[in-house]
Amino acid sequence: QIFNQHNAEAPNLEQAFHRMAQMEPNLDHDVSWFLLPSYWAKMVVALISFLCFANSYDGDFVFDDSEAIINNKDLRAETPLGDLWYHDFWGSKLSSNTSHKSYRPLTVLTFRINYLFAGGFYPVGFHVINIILHCTISVLMVDVFSILLGGLQFSNKGRRLNLAPKSSLLAALLFAVHPVHTECVAGIVGRADLLCALFFLLSFLGYCKAFRENKEGHTFSVFWVLVSVILGAIAMLCKEQGITILGLNAVFDALVINKINLLELIWKLLYKDKSLENAGLLRKGLLFRITLLMCGGAGILYIRWRIMGTGPPAFTEVDNPASFADSLLVRAINYNYYYSLNAWLLLCPWWLCFDWSMGCIPLIKSISDWRIIALAALWFCLIGLICQALCSEDSHKRRILTLGLGFLIIPFLPASNLFFRVGFVIAERVIYLPSIGYCILFTYGFSLLSKQAKKKKILAVAVLGILLINVMRCALRSSQWRSEEQLFRSALSVCPLNAKVHYNVGKNLADKGNQSAAIKYYREAVRLNPKYVHAMNNLGNILKERNELHEAEELLSLAVQIQPDFAAAWMNLGIVQNSLRRYEEAEQSYWTAIKHRKKYPDCYYNLGRLYADLNRHIDALNAWRNATVLKPEHSLAWNNMIILLDNTGNLAQAEAVGREALELIPNDHSLMFSLANVLGKSQKYKESEALFLKAIKANPNAASYHGNLAVLYHRWGNLDLAKKHYEVSLKLDPMAPGTKENYNLLRRKLEQLQKKGG
Repeated sequence: QIFNQHNAEAPNLEQAFHRMAQMEPNLDHDVSWFLLPSYWAKMVVALISFLCFANSYDGDFVFDDSEAIINNKDLRAETPLGDLWYHDFWGSKLSSNTSHKSYRPLTVLTFRINYLFAGGFYPVGFHVINIILHCTISVLMVDVFSILLGGLQFSNKGRRLNLAPKSSLLAALLFAVHPVHTECVAGIVGRADLLCALFFLLSFLGYCKAFRENKEGHTFSVFWVLVSVILGAIAMLCKEQGITILGLNAVFDALVINKINLLELIWKLLYKDKSLENAGLLRKGLLFRITLLMCGGAGILYIRWRIMGTGPPAFTEVDNPASFADSLLVRAINYNYYYSLNAWLLLCPWWLCFDWSMGCIPLIKSISDWRIIALAALWFCLIGLICQALCSEDSHKRRILTLGLGFLIIPFLPASNLFFRVGFVIAERVIYLPSIGYCILFTYGFSLLSKQAKKKKILAVAVLGILLINVMRCALRSSQWRSEEQLFRSALSVCPLNAKVHYNVGKNLADKGNQSAAIKYYREAVRLNPKYVHAMNNLGNILKERNELHEAEELLSLAVQIQPDFAAAWMNLGIVQNSLRRYEEAEQSYWTAIKHRKKYPDCYYNLGRLYADLNRHIDALNAWRNATVLKPEHSLAWNNMIILLDNTGNLAQAEAVGREALELIPNDHSLMFSLANVLGKSQKYKESEALFLKAIKANPNAASYHGNLAVLYHRWGNLDLAKKHYEVSLKLDPMAPGTKENYNLLRRKLEQLQKKGG
């Protein structure tokens, strides 16, 4: 509703506006809820939203955080800022065929700022920003819901009036405490959804400001419409869903500003009614504003398409099985089933999971599947709501239901598989924005029940109970997101058929050294998904370390048979074949791995070890040199070069390589130790001693460091110091090879010297 008043001298004008607003049904009239001043309402929403997720502030980096943050080179200072605009969310080039095409440079920029301010990968700062963002968004929701539920109206001073303070507070609280938001808030990669939502709401509020009458008496401001488009573009640069705000602004303009009756408009369009302009479509300014929104949206999408460079991302069948179904009917049925599950998560967010792929939700392949009931229930409810939104004689009801459905459906469209294949089955994070529509519909339903209920206080207590349960569920779910172990284990009861859940539990156990338990979960992951090559690779690795080489070879061979370009599996297969002394096959496996991943320093390192075992020293040195070129901090490759050159008598070359390595990795004590050995053999005792002492200072419990320093002193003639370090070495490792013999030789020599002195 827009009311313009030119008489600045009229008394009690604001009260007059309220009286005019009461001519239409007021949602607050029927809502039995708390009435708070705007400032206090926002404080309450901010506090409760903070309490829901506060316990996630000191959580770890979990799940996708590793790839998007820890392994993302775009966060580091050495990466030029300009690269962010040509890379995807995970740090890969958008032009690459392996890119996910998720273009979110502004989100990555905030991660980079977090990293620089924290001085490294410390998750607390990342989590705190996420919590602050959710609190800010929840506070903004008070204003947004006051417009969506109460209409848009300004006083003569240009201040927007809140015509639904109770309803907007309830809806904002429902949004703030919804447990499905936990992934966005407690998971750091959820920053993309939070930033997108922030600018999404600012775009909407900016669009609303366009209808505040200015001093010149214009009924709308082109400036604020353009600001809204720009904010929508910023939202899209945070996450793709942001672009949908432009469509919602157009819907809001038609329904609230121009009060268009959609059913009447459709009817007149079908019958080409000459009075079409009376339906509001051609009302002054509407077409112009919608043209601005459409042009802005088209321009934004065109620029994004040009930056992407190539086609859509390539996903696998395990990411989104329904999208790979041959039958159009099977695809349609399963997509609609996914929609019903998303709706259920909004209604009853009790069963939450970090990942819903890999068999978590088996495909519906027949109409006799009982889950078809969920589709029927979803469309029964949607059709009922749509009919009411279109056909109701109550304009207030039509407006709220249409806006509720619009905010529920339109932001969800990019994740719906309708326009392009997405890389997930269900993702709780994509429901963050659609939950706005759910909160509108819930609040409107509550107002209808309140209107009919005789004991309104009981109904209010029930809603308070729902809010309290949601707060507790948020706190519980936030605690599960604090560590990968808790997060992955929480999913076992929700998605026991999800191979990825078992894989992640196994990987977490393996990282902690519990290989026996990890094997159990990896085997279950392979059982659930016999083509799960990553589980086969990790299981093969553990079996290799446990010297169960034949089963490891079977698993790794199957993995590369299923996915011939799986470079890591080829390398691990080569390691197993090397251990089985099948050197030619191992060499072939290593080169196949390098063929599929050109820059693979670890594979060159293992290839060098193979050549060293075969006494092909030049080939070994070349392989290790390739490893250090690709990864200058590859300590093992540098060390092996120094040791091989030392063992073959090339002391000068070994010294040169050692010095080169230490310039690149100055604090690596193993390199200090290797170079010290070379310098000792070259009779550069003083420099060798300094390096040995520096290595011992960095790693004082290494028996070999003390033993070799003792040998140096022994050669040098510093027998007392040699005796001291031999004893330290034997104390640390009584079975140290050669140390006991050298120590006994030294003792006999000292005894002889004492006899001569006596």
